Amino acid sequence: MGAMQDSIGFLISDVSRLMRRRFDERARLIGVTRTQWRVLKFLQRGEGINQGGLADLLEVEPITLCRMIDRLEEAGLVERRRDPSDRRAWQIFLTERARPLLEELGHIAEVMLGSALEGVSPAEHDAVMATLQRIHSNLSSPDKTSEAANG
Repeated sequence: MGAMQDSIGFLISDVSRLMRRRFDERARLIGVTRTQWRVLKFLQRGEGINQGGLADLLEVEPITLCRMIDRLEEAGLVERRRDPSDRRAWQIFLTERARPLLEELGHIAEVMLGSALEGVSPAEHDAVMATLQRIHSNLSSPDKTSEAANG
């Protein structure tokens, strides 16, 4: 079973790496990095988030996010506004210029995913999704063995 576990982990990681690479190749053509796309996507889901909260969501250091926001602001894709409830904090908002870009990036992601799933039947797709969701759930819940060892 050990070799199977290694190959499943390797395959999941490698598929993820290849998907990121294919997306990057296409996104670069319109002048956006995957990292910038992630920032814009999180903002699309919750504009007005402050820089600290956004850094937490993206799992990056606040200073790293600050540089990302600087570049996106220079490109005219986001704007900082003072947080009315905390004058030391900045809230981040998308600009109108970012919206068509997000649509285009969404389309790039759909096309890339479509080519990745070429020849995969709906039943195979559903089985893979169910399996990955189970793996995700297993890894997200607290580890029973470490709880037993500690308690």
